[in-house]
Amino acid sequence: MTRQGRPPKISEEHRATLVGIVRANPLATTDEIRRDFECSTGIQIHGQTLLKYLRAFGIERRTYGVGLTVERSAEKPKRYGYTDAHRRVLPEQTYPSCLTDAEWALIDDVFENGGGRGTPAQYPRRLLVDACCFIVRTGGSWRMLPKEFPPWQNVYRTFRRWTAQGKFEQMHDRLRAQWREREGRDTAPTAAVLDAQSTRTSPQGGEAGYDAGKKIKGRKRHLVVDTLGLLLAVSVTAAGVQDRDGAHPVIAATMTKYPEIKTLFVDSGYAGRCAQTVSQTHAIKVDVVRHPANKNVGRWICAEQPDLFTVQADAKGFVVLARRWVVERTHAWNERARRLVMHHDRLTHVSEAWVWLTEARLLMRRLTA
Repeated sequence: MTRQGRPPKISEEHRATLVGIVRANPLATTDEIRRDFECSTGIQIHGQTLLKYLRAFGIERRTYGVGLTVERSAEKPKRYGYTDAHRRVLPEQTYPSCLTDAEWALIDDVFENGGGRGTPAQYPRRLLVDACCFIVRTGGSWRMLPKEFPPWQNVYRTFRRWTAQGKFEQMHDRLRAQWREREGRDTAPTAAVLDAQSTRTSPQGGEAGYDAGKKIKGRKRHLVVDTLGLLLAVSVTAAGVQDRDGAHPVIAATMTKYPEIKTLFVDSGYAGRCAQTVSQTHAIKVDVVRHPANKNVGRWICAEQPDLFTVQADAKGFVVLARRWVVERTHAWNERARRLVMHHDRLTHVSEAWVWLTEARLLMRRLTA
């Protein structure tokens, strides 16, 4: 009687599953591939055993610069700039930052009290919103509001009251739902992207820290956006807070509002224990999008088809990372508002309100263009 030995851990019927997981994410680590394979097949496998089977299937991992090239596209990148739509000033606008009649019609009921009890409003709500838009767009001081607006003390008190009531977030959520419907998407997103950005603080004071990686002393904005780049949640912390530590509050806020989210895309700063904790706590898939030049992880290369995972770069060698570019673009959108270039407020929740207002202004322009 001949001895058969131990049966193979991965049979031929599971080979296609394993290769498909690697092809779907060529920048994944061995542990991530192992976990995805276990979720798909229910088979637990050691990392070294997994590497042995990958080599047998003709797949190996290489680092950038070692047998790995990035193709550059000869196509000249498209240039973007300001157009007449950005410079429009309609008759009803005192300043370009003011709302048009069409824009105010989209959100007027959010700010109007509807004739309730109390002292009648001294100034029109629309004029107060225009003053807030002027501050966030120009980055000016409250005390330097132009005379066309109400006194700055009244505008500031109203802004703080609306911030506490979450008016700007309500306005943005309504506009985002309208834009997603126009784009043919469901109102509730099922995928989101997370990233953080460090910016300086002014001498005004308040919570601040030092980001040793970016060498910035100030605060850090943690944004969660959908796949269209529209804001879902924002959290402002000191810049000294690590990305992986500041991720949990903003993700919890996102999942509370949008429990339909199933996938979260993050960069390598959230990989490891942070990604595992988020995945287990909220029952979502955390997809780590890494740069192809990441030497710590490398990329999986198939020997049969060497160009299977080739990355297309532009004429300057820039590589667009899937999903991550969406949230990076949102950071760039926010910096068009000069109030967000530097933190001028002592309280972090006030800084968050400015982000909601900035994103809402962007959507109003889109919906009425």
